Amino acid sequence: MSRLIIVSNRVAPISEGGPAAGGLAVGVYDALKETGGMWFGWSGDVLSSGQPQIKVEERGPVTFATIALMRRDYDQYYRGFSNATLWPAFHYRADLLHYDRHDFEGYCRVNAWLAQQLVPLLREEDVIWVHDYHLIPFAQALRAAGVKNRIGFFLHIPFPASQVLLAVPPHRELVEALCSFDLLGFQTAPDLRAFCDYIVNEANGTVDASSGGPLAIHAFGHTLHAAAYPIGVYPDEIAELAKAGERGKPVRTMKATLHSRKLIMSVDRLDYSKGLVERFRAFERLLEHATAQRNKVSFLQIAPPTRADLHAYQDIRLQLEGESGRINGRFAELDWTPILYIHKQYERSVLAALFRTAHVGYVTPLRDGMNLVAKEYVSAQDPENPGVLVLSRFAGAAQELDGALIVNPVDIDGMADALARALDMPLAERQARHRDMMAQLRENNVSVWRDNFMRDLQSASGATRTRGGRARAASGKKTAREVLVS
Repeated sequence: MSRLIIVSNRVAPISEGGPAAGGLAVGVYDALKETGGMWFGWSGDVLSSGQPQIKVEERGPVTFATIALMRRDYDQYYRGFSNATLWPAFHYRADLLHYDRHDFEGYCRVNAWLAQQLVPLLREEDVIWVHDYHLIPFAQALRAAGVKNRIGFFLHIPFPASQVLLAVPPHRELVEALCSFDLLGFQTAPDLRAFCDYIVNEANGTVDASSGGPLAIHAFGHTLHAAAYPIGVYPDEIAELAKAGERGKPVRTMKATLHSRKLIMSVDRLDYSKGLVERFRAFERLLEHATAQRNKVSFLQIAPPTRADLHAYQDIRLQLEGESGRINGRFAELDWTPILYIHKQYERSVLAALFRTAHVGYVTPLRDGMNLVAKEYVSAQDPENPGVLVLSRFAGAAQELDGALIVNPVDIDGMADALARALDMPLAERQARHRDMMAQLRENNVSVWRDNFMRDLQSASGATRTRGGRARAASGKKTAREVLVS
C-alpha cells in the first residue's frame, strides 16, 4: 500500500485548537490527517554545533519526521535565497530582491542534504508531494540519489511573470529543477500561464493542452504535467468552530470593547506582500470621507510576527506601528480607538469566532498565492446575518470568491469606497453573496484540492515514466486513498 509523503520546508507544530498556522501548514495537515502518511521537513530548530538528527514522532495517522538546520544552512538556504531572493521576486517585489551567489549554492546544498535524509525513510511505492518555493530543487536531488517514486510539487505562492522571474539570476536553473517533478501544481490559472510563458519563450520548450487535463510540458529533456489546483478549506468545520466560540471570552471582550460599533477585521502575517500600509491608509480615507462612520466602526488588524530577523520585516513593523499611531492620534476620541493593531498570534478557534463577529473581512494583499484567511472569513459567517468580504484582485481567492467586493490594493480611494459599501450593504445582498461563496467553498474544499492533485499525479506519472517495464495507465477520478492504494 502506498503512503503519502509530504515534504515542506517547515513541519508546523500543529495541534487541534492550537495556534493558527499559515495556509501551507493548514492545508497540508488537513489533507494528510485524512489519508495518513509522513510529513518530513525542518523542525524549526537551528544548531550552532553538532550533527542534526532526524526525530520521528507518531501522532495518530501522521508520522512527523523532522530535522534541525545548522546556522550556516539556515542563513543561506532560508534567510538568504528563499526569503531574500525568491519570496520578493515571486511576489513581484524585485525592488526588494537581494541575491548572493553563495546563498544560492547553500539553497541547492540544503535541498540535496534534505533529500539525502529522506531517502532512507522511503518505501518503493510511496508517493511524494513536495511543497513550496524553498524546495524547488528537491525532486532533482531525489532523482540524483536514484529515487524513482512519483513526485509532485505544489507552489503555495504566486509564480511570477517571466520578466519578473528573469530578475533572479539563476532563473533557468530553478525552472529546469522544477521540470524534474512529475506534476506541478499552481494556485491559479494566471500562475500556470506565467510558468508556461517561461517554458515557451525562455526555455524553448513546448506546452500541449490537447489532453483536456493537466498541460503536458516538454522542456530541458523532461516531460511533466502542470495544472492549477486552488487550495481550499473545510468551510462547515470552520463554521462550527466559529459558532462554538461566539460566547467565548475573546469574543465577549471584543464586543464589550466595541460598544455596538461595527468591526472591520484583518489577519495577516507581518509581511510587505500583504498590503498592510495601504490598508491602514484606506481605512483612514474612509474616516476622512465618510464622516458618519467616525466612532461607529473599528478596525482590528492582527499581524503575527514572521521572519523577524530580516530587515525588510523589521521595517514593515515599524512602519505599521507608526501608521496606526498616526491615524489613531488623528481620529481617536476618549471612548474610541479607531485601529486596534495587535502584533501576536491567536488560536484558530479564537480567530474563527472573531471572524464571525466582524462585519467586514478586509483581505487586500498586494500579491498572494491564495489567501486562506479570505476563505476562512466567509466560512465563519452567520448565514442569517453574514459580513462582507473586501478582497484584493491579486489574491488567488479572488478567482473563486466573486461574491466579495473586489478591489485594487494600491487604489486607496477605491478600497475606502468598498469599505463604505460593505458597512452599508443591505441584509438580502449580504446573504446572497455569502450563500454563493459558501457553495463555491464546499464544492472545492481541501479534500477536493488534495484528491485532484493526487489523481493527476498518478496519471502524469503513468504518462511520463514506466515502472517494471510497463507504463501505468491513466486513472479516472479517485480519492486520495484510492490513488495511494492503486
